[in-house]
Amino acid sequence: MNGLVDFFRLIVHRNLFSHKHIQAYQLKQLNNLIKHTKKHAPYYQKTLHPLTSLNELNQLPLINKATLMEHFDTINTVGIHKEEAMKIAVKKEKDKDYLGYYQDHFVLGLSSGTSGNKGLFITPKSLTKKLPFVFLARSGLPLRFLPYRILFMLRVFSQGFNDINAPMISLKYLSTMTPVNEIMDQINTHKINILMAPPSLCRLLLPQVHHIHTPLKMIVTYAEVLEEEEKQRLASTFQCKVIEIYQASEGQMASACSHGHLHINEDMVLVELKDQNMNEVTQPHVVAHKMIITNLVNVAQPLIRYEMNDLIVLDDPCPCGSHFRTIKHVLGRHDDVFFFTLEDGTKQPLFPDLISRWIITTSENIREYQLIQHNDESCELIIDPMIHNDLSHLKAQLIERLTQACLEYQIHLKIKVTFKAIPLPQDKAKYKRFIVQG
Repeated sequence: MNGLVDFFRLIVHRNLFSHKHIQAYQLKQLNNLIKHTKKHAPYYQKTLHPLTSLNELNQLPLINKATLMEHFDTINTVGIHKEEAMKIAVKKEKDKDYLGYYQDHFVLGLSSGTSGNKGLFITPKSLTKKLPFVFLARSGLPLRFLPYRILFMLRVFSQGFNDINAPMISLKYLSTMTPVNEIMDQINTHKINILMAPPSLCRLLLPQVHHIHTPLKMIVTYAEVLEEEEKQRLASTFQCKVIEIYQASEGQMASACSHGHLHINEDMVLVELKDQNMNEVTQPHVVAHKMIITNLVNVAQPLIRYEMNDLIVLDDPCPCGSHFRTIKHVLGRHDDVFFFTLEDGTKQPLFPDLISRWIITTSENIREYQLIQHNDESCELIIDPMIHNDLSHLKAQLIERLTQACLEYQIHLKIKVTFKAIPLPQDKAKYKRFIVQG
């Protein structure tokens, strides 16, 4: 199916599908996924079966990141072996070599998520090559803003993001650690009209707004919670609309409609929200106990009833008229930004997702971690290890990796590493991996 067909199909689905259409489509896609997975993924051969109704979903087993990584070789349907793929993914991360396909057919992605050690996710080239049309249909950007000249800012880039580039879409990448003056230069040099960045990065640009030569038409945020007050502040200062998208390693979870409200991409992911008794949560403004997703479009690495650590709170029906469920809040993606004073007295921000990458690519022996920045800017890294043998070596590895990485940004990091169990709280919405004191 070519990209233009995908584009119009995605538009029709979100704008015209009724609740009945959504459920019928999800059931059809799910059964197609189950059929393919049973044939090609040994892990699932005895546990999956076709469903006659979505009410039978609880008959299928749950998995989580730990399950996915433990059975990686037998869950993916394309014969990729975890050990080899992980080595390559970690090396590309450390070398900042983000482009290219694994085995010429797949994009490999590392994720730390909001709990646990790193996950390894596979996206086939056949999906990433459709991204320009998916982006046009589900980015929340009006077509009247074409051609899009996008500055995309995140901790790392990837071939999947690069595949968004198309004749009417120009996407330029910068790391979130790029100095503010350089960001402003790039915005002006490339006449950027769409800024895509985490809210914390947008905040750093606020004092420099008057240096932008060509006004932005829209800001798209992701990777962190965008509070309503902050959304209004950014919109007022930049004099443009601000919207949010919800993208995860596990799938394209939600995107904005013409009203700027987040809608679950019901035709790409099947999202179950459950209370403590595993009953379905359908009412708005209620935090569920569990969020379980099924990626309906990625057959290379089937995520069927996969428990996420993020949680969402549903909102009231959207005035746009779409029956795709609306999200009021995404919980579990917000962390504080660390600031360090450089020798010249300036403040250097350090974003949690970058620190997270440094930690999880240092060792396989990390179950969970928490980083605390004290008032004097010294840091304490608490590690919950999987194996307690030779922790002195792990400690030395972590101190070396973090201090050397920080030196790239002229930060002389003072850090202490301790080891102890880190139990996740029952209320996941209150869990914070990064803590700034004061």
